[in-house]
Amino acid sequence: MTAVRVVNCPICGKPVEWRTENRYRPFCSERCRKIDLGAWAAGDYSVPGAASAPGGADGGDAMGTGEPG
Repeated sequence: MTAVRVVNCPICGKPVEWRTENRYRPFCSERCRKIDLGAWAAGDYSVPGAASAPGGADGGDAMGTGEPG
């Protein structure tokens, strides 16, 4: 028998068993999952990266060409 891995909910810190049956993992509940999703949507979290120039050749525009539209 293997031990069940326990992690802490990233929002509230409550211990959570890491099982496939836990549909909210790594969160303890739907509430904590939605709080985290809302934080991403609000821009509270970000992935570090280089700054992008809005019209620059680095693809700062949506098409990645550096050309408008």
